[in-house]
Amino acid sequence: MEYLEGDGEPAIVGFACRYCAYAGEVKDVVKARLPKNVRIVDVLCSGKVDALYLLKAFEFGADGVFVAGCGDGQCHNEKGNVHAGQRVGHIKSLLNEIGIGADRLEMLKMSPEQCTDMKQAVMALSTKVKELGPNPVRHFVPPPAGRRG
Repeated sequence: MEYLEGDGEPAIVGFACRYCAYAGEVKDVVKARLPKNVRIVDVLCSGKVDALYLLKAFEFGADGVFVAGCGDGQCHNEKGNVHAGQRVGHIKSLLNEIGIGADRLEMLKMSPEQCTDMKQAVMALSTKVKELGPNPVRHFVPPPAGRRG
């Protein structure tokens, strides 16, 4: 992951399950509908999103992060979305403890028919994060050598 900058808008990183976030649509079309300040990382299942990935997204400058997984009872990998939801809940608690804030992280559960609703959910997260202000750790983590932040 490269160091993120929001260019005036909050930098948002999303980890999107290929089975629900893009179902029935070409993923490039879904991504094109999202604002330019949103970067999507494709995953085979939301259950594969490790807690470290969520924390690293904030370390690399994300102001907000979301995990888009299948709706309840619809996961192609049985309980991947359940595990992702538990992981997100745990990291939200940790984000509060370290001063970043739980409101910067969201778990989006959606059925394949709701993939067009992802834009609305991401816009709501972006609005909430904009009200919170920039990621408080962004200024404490130096960008990689040769990059400015």
